[in-house]
Amino acid sequence: MKNLFLIGALSLAALPLASCAPSAQAAVDRTTVSPVVYHLSAAAARGENVTVQGRYLGGPDNATIYLNADTSSQGGYAIPRAAVVSWSDREIVFTVPSNAPVGAGFLTVEVGGQRSAGLPFGVHE
Repeated sequence: MKNLFLIGALSLAALPLASCAPSAQAAVDRTTVSPVVYHLSAAAARGENVTVQGRYLGGPDNATIYLNADTSSQGGYAIPRAAVVSWSDREIVFTVPSNAPVGAGFLTVEVGGQRSAGLPFGVHE
């Protein structure tokens, strides 16, 4: 019985694996994943740093952070790229600009035209 198993294993190993591969590679459509924000540092004053943690946050070249968005994550004040301290796909650190509106609202991140759900965040004096 042991010999039969080895013979079967050897015969499978001899099969050409390339025959399973497609002969031509088809184009793949890219799927856009909505960004997810799951943690923010506490409310901040103008000039203070804010840390945003999440997933699929993009980068400064293809994404925007909004302060004071409404409850449906629309509108808001766009943080200028110059205010960004660091940005990775999982964490953003930015400095609240001196002209950011004071008050409470929601912070959202938009990547490729898709916005995250907002988390409550406020800018105070």
